[in-house]
Amino acid sequence: MQRRHLLQAAAAATLAGPAALRAQGAWPSQPVRLLIAFPAGGPTDITMRALAENAAKLLGQPVVVENRPGAGGTLPAQAMQQSRPDGHTLAQIPLGVFRLPYTTRITWDPVKDLTYILGITGYAFGIVVPTESPIRDFAGFINWAKANPGKLSYGSTGVLTSPHLTMEDIAQRTGVELNHIPFKGSADMMQAILGGQIMAAADSTGFAPHVASGRLRVLVTWGDKRLPKFPDVPTLTEVGIPIVQASPYGLGGPKGMDAALVRRIHDAFKQAMEMPSHVEVLARYDQTLLHMSPEQYTRFAEETFRREKALVDKLGLSRPS
Repeated sequence: MQRRHLLQAAAAATLAGPAALRAQGAWPSQPVRLLIAFPAGGPTDITMRALAENAAKLLGQPVVVENRPGAGGTLPAQAMQQSRPDGHTLAQIPLGVFRLPYTTRITWDPVKDLTYILGITGYAFGIVVPTESPIRDFAGFINWAKANPGKLSYGSTGVLTSPHLTMEDIAQRTGVELNHIPFKGSADMMQAILGGQIMAAADSTGFAPHVASGRLRVLVTWGDKRLPKFPDVPTLTEVGIPIVQASPYGLGGPKGMDAALVRRIHDAFKQAMEMPSHVEVLARYDQTLLHMSPEQYTRFAEETFRREKALVDKLGLSRPS
């Protein structure tokens, strides 16, 4: 029912065309660069490219996706520190951006030195193992790790990303030691687990096709309720670990953007994200729309920045003062 309403709203969103958007001002007067934080071929790349294609149709200008993987998903936000605030260079802002000052010495502030434009969606995460693994469920995962300290290798999409920190939080809560192997993105991590190079993977549901083909098994998911695609798989809260992780993300720009320009970009990309093609590709990865206005997204950034400090401190990952 919810998805049908989303698709109906998406169809209505296509009524405003590029002429109407251009009439609001000069932006965009050239192609728009959209920097995303993960490599080509993964769920973020695929969904953001669908968004970019929709926005280009509305704007009458190309929206060119540039992949900037690495550094825990923070490179697009760092690039905004050298970009002009004219709306022609935008960035995906993953949750890892809000942890950066607590773990790395930087000269800019994730809250004050970015312009928050639009909240888009979040991830559906889980832990998977190969189907031939002796680990059959989440309890088996923890028991194996306890019996073999430091030997259970798992992959994530990078150091200090939400999958990495959530796994370390799980390990701390359950008293186990895991062996973290970071990757630049989902695509190369899936190759590694399918090739037997790691024992488990913590990822968004880009793993779903490999589960459907019978090559991977889902042990647990991290949302506030079970995923329709995996109705028999429990959530972390159901197995006694009070963690819910969706890692919301959206679009940001350089510091100092004009408020009217921010509103124009927000309105254009909001229409783009509500179009059926984007809603449908999100659903492929069990993602839903999580719209935030510029004001709401700015408040989210401020609150998340404070909350992530507590998590980084708890896990003992804060950089020395």
